[in-house]
Amino acid sequence: MGGRGWLGPGAEANGGAEGTPTPPDLKESLTFATHEPFEDPVVNAEWYAPNVYPAEVPELEALCEEYLERMAELEKQLLSLLGEALGLEPDFFSRHMDHPTYGFNINWYPGTDVLGAPQPGQFRIGPHTDFGTVTVLDRQAGKGGLQVWTDEGGWEDAPYDPAALTVNIGDLLARWTGDRWRSGRHRVLPPPADAPSEELMSLVYFGECTPGTLVESVPAPVGRIAHPPVDSHAYLRAKLDSITVG
Repeated sequence: MGGRGWLGPGAEANGGAEGTPTPPDLKESLTFATHEPFEDPVVNAEWYAPNVYPAEVPELEALCEEYLERMAELEKQLLSLLGEALGLEPDFFSRHMDHPTYGFNINWYPGTDVLGAPQPGQFRIGPHTDFGTVTVLDRQAGKGGLQVWTDEGGWEDAPYDPAALTVNIGDLLARWTGDRWRSGRHRVLPPPADAPSEELMSLVYFGECTPGTLVESVPAPVGRIAHPPVDSHAYLRAKLDSITVG
């Protein structure tokens, strides 16, 4: 699903996914994705490439592989619980996880001493919703941290518990549930003026599903909006292209 390894500043502008023009995001990432090749050469060519690990940190590969194995298990468990919560079969969503793609970012949000002062309208990550099924974050809180949008209060700081993970609903799951659960709009603020050297890190696992999955909204009374059916990975590709700068 694109490049693997280091993703430098200026490579992404996540606001583009929702049509909000912003300068490039103020972050650096180590990016990883699907680790097992596919049998279909067309799918394989687009969604699989060897992950690239920095030689300077040889222990990182084993740590990431263990973390990603556990995140994949957690994603299936979450999707099973969500299926049951809607009164559907427990495997209604999780059965589309036989050979899923995923994305994983280790995000570093440096201070202004590294990247300079933010431009007007520039964020560590611009406003957007995630694209897949569920996103699981292990993050640090900060003054220039994660915010979520609510219809009642606008932008608010996301709740934080250092002993808990943060879970976001993504666009594909929102479409699947007919907006019974909506994808959460969020952003990461730039370094604040009163703490310009603040730096934060986050581990972000983007859950997806098996390529070729047709995502169709469940009907009422569970679903509230009947979205047009979409091919899961055609949808993901369009969204990924929309945030790529240059």
